[in-house]
Amino acid sequence: MRLRARREFIAGPAGKIECVIDDPAGAKPRGVALVAHPHPLYGGTLDNKVVQTLARAFVELGYTAWRPNFRGVGASEGRHDEGRGEVDDLAAVLAHLKAEKPVLAGFSFGAAIQARIAMTIKPERMVLVGLAVTNQQVPAVPPDTILIHGEEDSTVPLADVLAWARPQDLPVVVVPGADHFFHRRLAVLRAIIRNSWR
Repeated sequence: MRLRARREFIAGPAGKIECVIDDPAGAKPRGVALVAHPHPLYGGTLDNKVVQTLARAFVELGYTAWRPNFRGVGASEGRHDEGRGEVDDLAAVLAHLKAEKPVLAGFSFGAAIQARIAMTIKPERMVLVGLAVTNQQVPAVPPDTILIHGEEDSTVPLADVLAWARPQDLPVVVVPGADHFFHRRLAVLRAIIRNSWR
């Protein structure tokens, strides 16, 4: 399925924030999903294939998916801020959207930033993929969060994610044979989200 994408710039704390919006066809959207990309210093952008897969899954579920570029990435203004300013960037997008209970989704660094955002708002639900717990302070998340990780992730070892999830009694969906970037496993990733939704 090809996404019907449009591009929009919104005002952020470090200047304009570049966003791509993926709209579902036909009926009025059932809500908004905000999807955050992986680490900017390692090539993470809103065009990352896992981020696009997340957006596609939410469009299939009837949501409008917003994919912002963090500060200093693509046409977004500003400079990388070690996760502090990136929280502010997502907060600015959410303020612009005025969505009461958005879905928060993210991949790797973006998943860690979404966990911080969830401390300040009550999302409809969260989907965190390849959550970067190794070098990030990641707070606890709501108990209905969908946490997906690759069995063979060498960037963020599965053992680290299990250690983070264990005190929360948070289930982890492990994709057998998947690496950090879910090469050849993107369809599985989409199916997990679709089958876990209500």
